[in-house]
Amino acid sequence: MNFLGTVLYVAAHPDDENTTLISYFSNSINARTGYLSLTRGDGGQNLIGTELRESLGVLRTQELLAARRIDGGEQFFSRANDFGFSKHPDETLDFWNKEEVLSDVIWVMRKFRPDVIINRFDHRTPGTTHGHHTTSAMLSFEAFNKVADKNVYPDQLDVVDTWQPKRMFFNTSWWFYGSQEKFDKADKSKLLTIDAGVYYPEMGISNGEIAALSRSQHKCQGFGTSGTRGERLEYLELIEGSMPSENNLFEGINTTWTRVKGGKEIGKILNKVEENFDFKHPENHLDDLLKAYSLIEALEDPYWRNYKLKEIKDIIIACSGLYVNVTSNTPYATRGEQVSINIELTNRTQQDIQLKAITSNGIFEKKGYSEKISFNTSTNYTIKASLPESLSYNSPYWLMDEGTLGMYKVTDRNLRGLPETPNPIITQIEISINGKSISITKPLLFKDVTPDKGENYQPFYILPKVTASIDKDVIIFSDEATKNVQVVVKADENNINGNVSLQVPDGWKVSPSSTPVSIANRNDIKTLTFKVTPPSKESVGTITPIVQLGNEIFDMALKVIDYDHIPKQYVLMPSKTRVARLNIEKEGNHIGYIAGAGDKIPESLNEIGYFVSVVNPDTITAKGLQQFDAVVIGIRAYNVVNTLQYKQAILEDYVSQGGTVIAQYNTNRGLITDHLAPYEISLSRDRVTDENAEVTILDPDNPVLNFPNKITQKDFEGWTQERGLYFPDKWAKEFTPVLSMHDKGETDKKGSLLVAKYGKGYYIYTGLSFFRELPAGVPGAFKLFSNLISVGKSNVKANNIKG
Repeated sequence: MNFLGTVLYVAAHPDDENTTLISYFSNSINARTGYLSLTRGDGGQNLIGTELRESLGVLRTQELLAARRIDGGEQFFSRANDFGFSKHPDETLDFWNKEEVLSDVIWVMRKFRPDVIINRFDHRTPGTTHGHHTTSAMLSFEAFNKVADKNVYPDQLDVVDTWQPKRMFFNTSWWFYGSQEKFDKADKSKLLTIDAGVYYPEMGISNGEIAALSRSQHKCQGFGTSGTRGERLEYLELIEGSMPSENNLFEGINTTWTRVKGGKEIGKILNKVEENFDFKHPENHLDDLLKAYSLIEALEDPYWRNYKLKEIKDIIIACSGLYVNVTSNTPYATRGEQVSINIELTNRTQQDIQLKAITSNGIFEKKGYSEKISFNTSTNYTIKASLPESLSYNSPYWLMDEGTLGMYKVTDRNLRGLPETPNPIITQIEISINGKSISITKPLLFKDVTPDKGENYQPFYILPKVTASIDKDVIIFSDEATKNVQVVVKADENNINGNVSLQVPDGWKVSPSSTPVSIANRNDIKTLTFKVTPPSKESVGTITPIVQLGNEIFDMALKVIDYDHIPKQYVLMPSKTRVARLNIEKEGNHIGYIAGAGDKIPESLNEIGYFVSVVNPDTITAKGLQQFDAVVIGIRAYNVVNTLQYKQAILEDYVSQGGTVIAQYNTNRGLITDHLAPYEISLSRDRVTDENAEVTILDPDNPVLNFPNKITQKDFEGWTQERGLYFPDKWAKEFTPVLSMHDKGETDKKGSLLVAKYGKGYYIYTGLSFFRELPAGVPGAFKLFSNLISVGKSNVKANNIKG
C-alpha cells in the first residue's frame, strides 16, 4: 500500500518474460508490475496436448495468467498474432499492422502508467534474433517517445490520459554477448546491476523459487525449471531517461503517497499501520485502515484512487476476517436463462459487520438489508435471476471475429490489452464494517466439489443456446466421390428446436439443403449427416454449419480446453472446416506413427485413406514393425521421447529389410541422442519462415518427386506460416538433398528433405512443416507426403501387375 511506483516489462511471447525480475519488483520492491506480451504464442508447438494455433494461444494466455498469480505481476497483450518464426522485424511487420500494434502498446502504457519500462530484447539489433523479439523492443522504444504526445492516437484520450515514463532499460544478459566468458569481460559501467536473489522470510521462500514456480506454469512449452537460492544478478542497460547513481530503479521518482495530491495524510496513517502491524490481531488496525480508505476514495487522481482502493479493500477484508464468495452450481448459462446465484458471508472476527445490499450489473438488485453478520457463522443467500439478452459471451474475445494471419480483430477498444474477457456477471456486496460502508466486488464463479479434487472453482460462462461443429479440422476428397459429413449440434439449454444447414464453397454440392434438429436437454448432442460432393477439379475452401432457431442464427463452434494447471476454458470460434478436393495417388496402406511433441498428422493421413496406427515407443519390436508400409516419426520425437534412443537400431533394421521411415523435424538442442539416422546427419537452426519462398527442385528424377504423384513448383503454393525449420546443414553422402529454398537475403538451404537408400528400404529426414500444412489441407503437401510414404513401392506395384 505504501509504494506508488510501476514497472512494465515488454516482450513478444509467452515465456519471453523474466519471471525473476517480475517477482522481484512485485514482491521485494512492491511496485505495481506488469508484463506486456505482444502475442499469445499461437505460432508455437504444444508439448502437453493437441491444441495448436488459436487454441494454443488460449492455453498459453492462461499459463501466463497462472504465472502472474504466482509472481504477483499483471498481464497484458496486443492484437498481434504469433504467425510463427520470423527472422527480421521487416518480415514481422509485413504481417503485423504496425500502427495497430503500436497503438496497443501506447494504449497499455497510458492505462498502466509505468514509471519504468524494461524491454526483454534490444531494439538496435534487427536480424540477430526472432523478428518478433526485436519488433517488440522497437515498438516499445517508439512508444516511450510518443505516449506523452496528445497528437498520437488522440482518440484514446477520451478514456485515458497521456503519460511519460521516466526510464527505459534493456534487460541484457550473457546470452546477448554470445557467451558467459565474453559477458564477464565486458564493460558493465553502463549497466544497472540488481541482485534479485532475495529471500522473503515472511513467506519462507526465495525470489528465485517464486520465479521458477511462475516460469514452470509454461507447461505446454516444457519450461518446468528448478528454483534457485542465493545471489541472482540481473543487468539493465539504460536506453532512455537518466541513469540512477545507485542500483535503484526508482531513484529520483517519488514513490511515496506524497506523489498524489491529498496523499500525505494517507501515507501517515498507513505507514503507522505498517510499522506497528499486529499479526495476531490484524483487526485491531481496521479503524485506521477504514480512515485511509475514506481518504483514498476522495483522491482526485483516478489512477491511484482506483488501484489503491482495490488494494486496501483486500487488506480490510483480510484483516476483518470476512469471507465473501459468489458462486453458481452450473458452469454456464445462456442469455435469458434463469440462474441461481449463491452468496456466502462469514465474519470470523468480533467486528461489527452488516450486510446492506446485493446487486449485480443490471441482473438483479437487492437493497434494504440491515443484517448483522454473526461471528463465525456462515450466512448464505440465494438469488434467482434471469440473465439479460444484452450479456456478451465471455469466450476469448480476440477469437470472436475472424482476423488475419498477423492480427486479431477486436472492435471493442475497451477489451484491447486485456488478457481475457471480463466475467459477464459481477456482483457488488455492500457491507458496513464498524459503521463504514464498503462495496465488495466479486465475479460469479462455478463451484464444484469432486472426490478427486475436492473444492474447485472455475469461471462462469455465458454461451449461445446452441453450437455446431464438424468433428474434423480438414476433410480431404481424393476423388469425386460423395462423402458423409457429420455435424455435431450441442444444446446449451433445454428444448432446442430448429434447422441445420451446411454452407459449402461454389462448385460443391450438399444434400439435404437443411434438416430439422430437436434436442430436449442441455449438454446433449445430436449428430446430423450431410452428403457433400466435391467438384471434379481441385478445389479448396471451407464449409460452415448453420443452426437456425426461429429468427436467431448460430454459427459458432465450442471447444473446451481443460488442464489442471489452468481454469477450464470454453472457447467459441466461428465454426469452419477446411475442405479440399485433391487429385492424390498413393501406395501403401498401413502406417505406423510414433508421436512426438504433438501434431495432427495421423488424422490428416486417415483423411486420404491411410490406416494409421499410433505406436507406443516402449513396445517397438522388429516383428511389430513388419506390418507397416511406412513408419512416420512425429515432430520433436528425438527431443521428447527418451525411449527412441534404445529403439533406433530396430527402426534402422526395419528400413534395411525394405521399410520406409520418415523422421520429421527435431530441435538441435535437447536431443536424446545424436544417432538420428543410419548415416551421419547434423541438425542446425536453419529455417525458411516465408511460406511463399521459392522452392528449387535439386533432384527432379528422385522417386519422392515422381511417384505416385508428380511434384512441381505448383505444389508449393498455398503453404501456411512457414516452409520448414531446423533443417540439417551437414549430412553423409548417402543422403540426397531433394529441395532448395531460402528466405530473402539468405543463402540456399538444401536440408529440408533428405532421402537415403539403406539396405532394401529408404530413410527420409525432413524439416518441412508438414505438421502445419496437412491439418491446413494444403494440396501439394499431401501429395508430397504421400510420395514419401510410397517411395520404393513403384517396383512392387510393377511386379504385382506383371504377376
